[in-house]
Amino acid sequence: MVRTEAPGEEQRLRRIEAVTDATLSRLDVADLFDELLDRVRDLLQVDTAAILLLDVRAQQLVATAAKGLEEEVRQGFRVSVGRGFAGQVALTQRPVIIQDLTSDRVVNPILLDTGIRSLLGVPITAQGQLVGVLHVGSLTPRRFTPDDVRLLELVADRVSLASRARANSLDHAAALALQRSLIPTELPDLPGLEMTGRYVPGHASGVGGDWYDVFTLPSGGVGLVVGDVSGHGLQSAVVMGRVRSALRAYALVCDDPAEALTLLNRKVVHFEAGSLTTALYVMISPDRSTMRVSLAGHPRPVLAVPGRPTSVVAAHIDPPLGIGNRDPRRQTTTVDFPPGAVLVAYTDGLVERRGEVFDDGVARLVAAVPQAPVDTVAATVMATLDAEHPADDIALLALRRL
Repeated sequence: MVRTEAPGEEQRLRRIEAVTDATLSRLDVADLFDELLDRVRDLLQVDTAAILLLDVRAQQLVATAAKGLEEEVRQGFRVSVGRGFAGQVALTQRPVIIQDLTSDRVVNPILLDTGIRSLLGVPITAQGQLVGVLHVGSLTPRRFTPDDVRLLELVADRVSLASRARANSLDHAAALALQRSLIPTELPDLPGLEMTGRYVPGHASGVGGDWYDVFTLPSGGVGLVVGDVSGHGLQSAVVMGRVRSALRAYALVCDDPAEALTLLNRKVVHFEAGSLTTALYVMISPDRSTMRVSLAGHPRPVLAVPGRPTSVVAAHIDPPLGIGNRDPRRQTTTVDFPPGAVLVAYTDGLVERRGEVFDDGVARLVAAVPQAPVDTVAATVMATLDAEHPADDIALLALRRL
């Protein structure tokens, strides 16, 4: 005998309330999936329920959560889009009903071993894009109704929202991990120099494209970089990582900072289309007495020399990286770096304020840089420029010649 359900209006409302319950949003994703599957099994009076999410790169559905089919999840079952029952739902992005299951309709042996007779599956989508498949099954023959389909589609919408939240959370965690690996918490201990860095996120995600970097050069000199990739989030952090690595590579084969930035510009234009990056690259001589500075659309660093007024370094600011297909003629400026001198390099989030001229912020920075050890320099600058809650990311690097 084929079982069918024809819920009345009161039962229909109860079903909808059960899967749209606001309290479900307080659960983490795994618990939410489990609770939704429990509820849908009870409401539809079915024996199994499963969520398969799409692995976009593999174009396969991966068993992620299940009730009555837990072995499917434990085995990490995968099925390609277009194959079997779930694959057909994914391919057509339409509900699929099988009233009498046969071996030629499925590729997952667990479904057959469990003894499922009838299946209903619906696509899980977000903004027209496939996210996965939700299906339920009955151990006795079952004729699923349009109301059953609509309820399962409601559950699929809830799963879609949760899976997007999980993806965003994973992206955020990955971006934070990537950024933390690329912005050093400890800078190298180099003869004749002391240095310190600060990074403060200016975005709710805590992730942006600002960075600083210090490395030794084959000549015995030191390379110092501060840069800013436009945007926030995982994509900016990924681009920042690629740009940082490329500049390190060019630094090994270029004795001129302007030449290294020229090569980096070609890389950004060709491989990071649409990404705008500013960068400062300083090469400090092996004897630490001079610095060679090149700027790609980046603010000039501040130099405090004992016995002289503190000022910005008089270096030419060339175009940012990633603009146009022609290489601009980039310039390098050589600057004396006597004992006791302090260099402060930074991204624009440190000095930019809404409704204020950029140069006013720079002037405030110049006035704030003390003749002191670098930790004192950084603390004084950050406090004076109110950098605890910036509107944009801040990267700061302070360097002092001993």
